[in-house]
Amino acid sequence: MQSTNHDLRTRQHFITGVVLLPVVLLFFVWLIYTPAGLMGKADAIGYAVCHRIDFRSFHLGDRQLPLCARCSGMYLGAMLGLILQAVFAPRHMGSPPKRVMLILSFFLFAFAVDGINSFLSLFPGAPHLYTPNNFFRLLTGTMMGLVIAAALYPAFNASVWRRADGRPAIEGLKRVGLFTFIAIILDLVVLSENPLVLYPLAIISAGGVLVLLTLVYAMLWLVVFKSENRYNDFKELVIPLIAGFGLALMQIGIFDWLRYLITGTWDGFHLG
Repeated sequence: MQSTNHDLRTRQHFITGVVLLPVVLLFFVWLIYTPAGLMGKADAIGYAVCHRIDFRSFHLGDRQLPLCARCSGMYLGAMLGLILQAVFAPRHMGSPPKRVMLILSFFLFAFAVDGINSFLSLFPGAPHLYTPNNFFRLLTGTMMGLVIAAALYPAFNASVWRRADGRPAIEGLKRVGLFTFIAIILDLVVLSENPLVLYPLAIISAGGVLVLLTLVYAMLWLVVFKSENRYNDFKELVIPLIAGFGLALMQIGIFDWLRYLITGTWDGFHLG
């Protein structure tokens, strides 16, 4: 029996090493070839997923944040939604009730409307509903982030845990109202553009890209290797999470390389 347990641990350590080594190598290559400094690395993450247009972004003094206002809101909102669900509904995997889905659908609709309106404003003479601004981009982006978290969190729990809780992760209007209220407070903090809070929030928003992609790719790893619903705690999830992080970093690295190949600069897109 002891020999069997020892063999299993040895096999698990071997698999962990096989997965970890290429991820570590990839991480160091990415660190070497991306802009220097913590904010430079955050810029490189944003560069892979966001247009980073200057006038559509918030700034730390003269320095543009890693993500535009809409993407900053979206990834901050997603991180906030994941954290709040983990606090209030640990391992819950149930879908929100219909009344909550209605609110989330409105958030999705507002995000789409503001995005289309903002896009149309790029073309002189094109009709649009209102003059777009960073406040609406941030607000609708944050609400969209809550939608993403509301979909991803229960899906992750349903894929991973041996004993997940079947109750909804967002159980009613009070809960979604609380989440929305906290999200609005977060937006007001961002709008203050106070460097003491804007700097860490900028890093968190860029890190949110990695977190979301890591969770999605970890779930994909479980499906490919047919190992869903076998885990009791996060210590057992080391291999899928490392693999998910590696795939997330690979996607970001490929997108970084392709965009730099086309534009020749780490700057955002320049309009006009």
